Amino acid sequence: MTETDFSLDRNAFGRLVLTTADGTVHENVVPVRAFPIAAPDDGLSLLSHDGKELVWISRPSALPAAPRALIEEELAGREFMPEIRRLSAVSGFACPCVWYVDTDRGETAFVLKGEEDIRRLAPPNLLITDNNGIHYLVRDMNALDKTSRKLLDRFL
Repeated sequence: MTETDFSLDRNAFGRLVLTTADGTVHENVVPVRAFPIAAPDDGLSLLSHDGKELVWISRPSALPAAPRALIEEELAGREFMPEIRRLSAVSGFACPCVWYVDTDRGETAFVLKGEEDIRRLAPPNLLITDNNGIHYLVRDMNALDKTSRKLLDRFL
């Protein structure tokens, strides 16, 4: 099936409904990015409620406006990964400790349980997981201000 051989709508419960070119209807469709951190705008799948791939979309930006908007709305509701812009302070350099950060969604504080909760991704990206399982992204640790880099270096 090609990327445009389908239609996408919402049902009465607000769930995505995929209708294929042959008229097959799939309820509760879920969009999933192939590479949500490294290439969030390239490649996503529309999965059935049981996890089977129904449609592969290599370039979501090439979709018509209506289905693209529905997919973006659904992804925004499912994906929550604040991006750390600045580290204001840490409560101590031994874990567990509280990190005070500025993110793209505002100021917050979280508990870092251990240094193993800081994962290096493709340089210079970091993924930090707090004690509640929320992931925070540092898109470019070299682009952080001097104070933030000094604090971060103590944990790397």
